Amino acid sequence: MSDSPVNDAPCRLIDDVVFGRGVVVHAFTNLYGCSIGDGTRIGTFVEIQRGATIGARCKVQSHTFVCDGVEIHDEVFVGHGVMFVNDKRPRATNDAGELQTTADWALQRTVVESKASIGSGAVILGGVRIGTGALVGAGAVVTRDVAPGETVAGSPARLLAANRA
Repeated sequence: MSDSPVNDAPCRLIDDVVFGRGVVVHAFTNLYGCSIGDGTRIGTFVEIQRGATIGARCKVQSHTFVCDGVEIHDEVFVGHGVMFVNDKRPRATNDAGELQTTADWALQRTVVESKASIGSGAVILGGVRIGTGALVGAGAVVTRDVAPGETVAGSPARLLAANRA
C-alpha cells in the first residue's frame, strides 16, 4: 500500500487515504478516509468520502460523488457526474430544530459488484446492490437492486435486458 497516488496534480485534498499500487488521482479532487485499490484512476472534480472503498482497476470519471457507505468492487466503471446517496430520508434538522448529527440518521450502504458499469449522470440511492457485470444507463435513477448481468435505464431505473454477456 502507498500513502499517495503515483502522479502529481494540483489542487487535491488527500487525507487519511489508503492507496493501492499505481493509483492515479487527477486535479481538483477531495479524498479523505477512504481506500482505493491497485491501478484505479480517479478523475478530476471527484469527491470520495470517509468510509467509502474503491476496488482495483476501476475508473471513476470526473464530477462523481462517492459518499460514506459505498463499496465499489474491482474493475468497475463509474461514469461522469454519478451521484451516490446514503440517506433515504435526508433532513437538515432534527425534531428539536437543531442541525442533524450522525445520531439523527441511518447510513444506507451501497455495493457495486465487480465489472459493473454505471453511466454518466446516474443517481444511485442508498441501500442498493448493483450486481456483477450489470450496466446502469446514463441518467438512470437506481432505487432498487440490479441483478448480476442486468441492464437498467430510466427514472426510476427499469430492466432493459437480463444476463448481459
